[in-house]
Amino acid sequence: VHNKVMGTQAAELFTEIDKLRAQLLNNVEVITDCQRVDEEISQEILTHIENIILGIVTSLSKGEAPVLTLPNRSSWANVSFDSAIGLQMSSGASVSVIRSDCPSSVTKFAQILKILSVIYRLVQRNSYATKRDIYYNNTQLFGSQTAVDSIVDDISCMLKVPRRSLHVLATSKGFIAGDLRYIEEDGTRIDCHSSSAAVAVSSNIGGIKNIVSSAKFVLIVEKDATFQRLLDDDFCTKLSPCIIITGKGMPDVNSRLMVRKLWDTLHIPIFALVDADPHGIEIMCIYKYGSVAMSFEAHSLTVPSVMWLGLLPSDLQRLRVPEDALIPLTKRDESKLGSLLKRPYLTSQPDWQKEMELMQQTRVKAEIQSLAAIAPDFLTSIYLPNKLRYGGWI
Repeated sequence: VHNKVMGTQAAELFTEIDKLRAQLLNNVEVITDCQRVDEEISQEILTHIENIILGIVTSLSKGEAPVLTLPNRSSWANVSFDSAIGLQMSSGASVSVIRSDCPSSVTKFAQILKILSVIYRLVQRNSYATKRDIYYNNTQLFGSQTAVDSIVDDISCMLKVPRRSLHVLATSKGFIAGDLRYIEEDGTRIDCHSSSAAVAVSSNIGGIKNIVSSAKFVLIVEKDATFQRLLDDDFCTKLSPCIIITGKGMPDVNSRLMVRKLWDTLHIPIFALVDADPHGIEIMCIYKYGSVAMSFEAHSLTVPSVMWLGLLPSDLQRLRVPEDALIPLTKRDESKLGSLLKRPYLTSQPDWQKEMELMQQTRVKAEIQSLAAIAPDFLTSIYLPNKLRYGGWI
């Protein structure tokens, strides 16, 4: 009898989630598999790099100072919003010119050439390196890891190919757990629910194959602390089958690629659990709509179907979260909230707007941990199960 009761409870638990999934499947545009063969892309990259070098040699032979042009990756003016794809780089994007005869940009010019030569060799030999390897290859020239990271993204944007096609990998900071098994490119079998600890998100998402999961939903968790709490409280078993993933704050590209890969493979609802503050909302928007800096790779990074599960500003009132668990908005929060409300994608999200306007009016924010002020296990035993059962997402 116990099992039968558990079975009906589980069935009821997922009614709303199943309805949401049916809606999402109706809206899924069948994305034709236009993944071009790796060899083709590799050949194009090599040719493209050769042409850049040829341009430099030509300038030198004419006695001119060579320049490199890069698309500008930090301006909202360069992106357009498409509800099916997220933020995308516009075709007429403005560019910045890196001159070799100008003291302020000569170092960057040299760094770009150095990294182009590293990429050329990697692609030619069909081997991979991490961004860290590249930095340690010449610490003096690069000066910092961030310089390398930024230039690799610039090159990816300039050559119009995803970073993985440049054979450059990044070590992941995200973690994943729950009902999920897959095989990595090198043949390693990964089982995310065989251990109480989480599995680190793969550094090579493009190479993952044979994804097996019967999960009903994916829960993106903003913070590592909350993610660990869910693991400790055995959330994945209580709400089995499901998958939880965290990018530990601002998500890295691998965490975003992983969420996208799960969506493309499983087509199940994806929910976000973030702090009820402007920073949390911004993180959720990055998973859903993408970021300006990576807009050139939007079509492989964003998941427009992401739903906001919590912590909603309206939840704070509804659940009567104790006053002392609420934090007043700072000036910085208020200006971030104002700028979020002006973003192009929010016009299509009136429910999100309402929640953000409520935050503006009440002038308070709260962390997910604030729910512990109601009861220590409130998040995992009451809040999340009820939200998921009764469709408390927007």
